[in-house]
Amino acid sequence: MRLYGKFFIMHLKSAMEYKASFILSIIGQFLVTFNVFLGVHFMFQRFSMVEGFTYNEVLLCFSITLMEFSLAESFARGFDSFKGIVSQGEFDRILVRPRNEILQVLGSRIKFSQIGRLLQAAVMFFYGIRTSNVSWTFCKVLVVFAMLTGGIAVFSGLFLIYASICFFTIEGLEFMNVFTDGAREYGKYPISIYGKRVLQLCTFVIPYALVQYYPLLYLLDRGKPYYGLLPLAACLFLLPCLFLWKMGVRHYTSSGS
Repeated sequence: MRLYGKFFIMHLKSAMEYKASFILSIIGQFLVTFNVFLGVHFMFQRFSMVEGFTYNEVLLCFSITLMEFSLAESFARGFDSFKGIVSQGEFDRILVRPRNEILQVLGSRIKFSQIGRLLQAAVMFFYGIRTSNVSWTFCKVLVVFAMLTGGIAVFSGLFLIYASICFFTIEGLEFMNVFTDGAREYGKYPISIYGKRVLQLCTFVIPYALVQYYPLLYLLDRGKPYYGLLPLAACLFLLPCLFLWKMGVRHYTSSGS
């Protein structure tokens, strides 16, 4: 962790070298997400509820999903750009260094511009808290933190899968964006609105529902008590992702530079 802290400080100093560009990139990310929020807002101007969920409850759901994705993209961005590391032979140098290769890839890129999305998510989250009539308890506060932890784990696992595929294809497969950026988009609504089959897929295959839909029901007092523990179970998604990564590392042969 000390090494990652040095990577973090290094990238922060690099970003702050061009303060105007840094601030503009934060504003740009805020405005991009704000457009998505406007889509939700205008839809609820016409419909009072979506599959039993009110505007305020959807905002609470959307804000948590957006925070999960933004934090994962900020700190796991190195995996998203991993195809360049493989195709340019940079992974050779990573392997010969006496440090874990995952830690080195994580430290290769940290995206601070996601602060703009986090600010947007924070505003929606606090508005949703105040207006969604959630009866907050200490357990529910812990569930929110568990949702964030589990969501970061799930999205980071997807970025890890994307990077692992690069070992076999050299180039990244763009269809993975359906599961990362796409999840950020359709995650603004509770997953149940997309139908039973999608809910099953997002429960047993890629566990978005474990960090979004089921714990949201718990927060709204509509779900079973164990729903609050499901975000922690979602962290187990990292295990097959790590297994695929290890397979990729064993398969890797230098691609030159």
